[in-house]
Amino acid sequence: MKLYYHPLSGHAHRARLFLSLLDLPHDLIEVDLASGAHKKPEFLRLNPFGQVPVLDDDGVIVTDSNAILVYLAKKAGRTEWLPEDAVVAAAIQRWLSVAAGEIAYGPAAARLITVFGAKFNPEEVIGRAHTLLGRLESHLSQHDWLVGNGPTIADVAIYSYVARAPEGNVDLAAYPAVNRFLRRIEALPGFVPFVETRAGLSAA
Repeated sequence: MKLYYHPLSGHAHRARLFLSLLDLPHDLIEVDLASGAHKKPEFLRLNPFGQVPVLDDDGVIVTDSNAILVYLAKKAGRTEWLPEDAVVAAAIQRWLSVAAGEIAYGPAAARLITVFGAKFNPEEVIGRAHTLLGRLESHLSQHDWLVGNGPTIADVAIYSYVARAPEGNVDLAAYPAVNRFLRRIEALPGFVPFVETRAGLSAA
């Protein structure tokens, strides 16, 4: 397998993290976003949307980080990460939608401002991030994991941008249950960290 990624992309980190948690052999191919490599014809043939990550599994091309999580769980037959039960699978999908929605437009967008210079309204996206974190805190105050009694791809999808939210000036200090959840993910065998940047509240 080959994973086209960028080390500062939380979407790419989701895919890289899950490959490592599953202990699946893979090659990492860094895409130089700064030079526009993701907009060049050779990359657009892999993903017409011009985004990382992209998984190439011996010619099977999978784009979108959450789709990659689903593909890997199914391909590896690891039903503990994506159970077949309809109710559980639906609950996991709900959190994947949160990762693609509230996470993307909250903590991920806030981090895009400080790390990549994106032109979002800081007050608006930081506000969204805290709304999401409040909901996560409420849920994780009663559950160790987002769905069921062990980690699933839902947890992998949520982790990266929440863990690096302080880089976007989103303070995690008021969310003890969320912080405990992050530490549980980081204690999993095969965990690989998301690169830290000195931005926002993480600036030194």
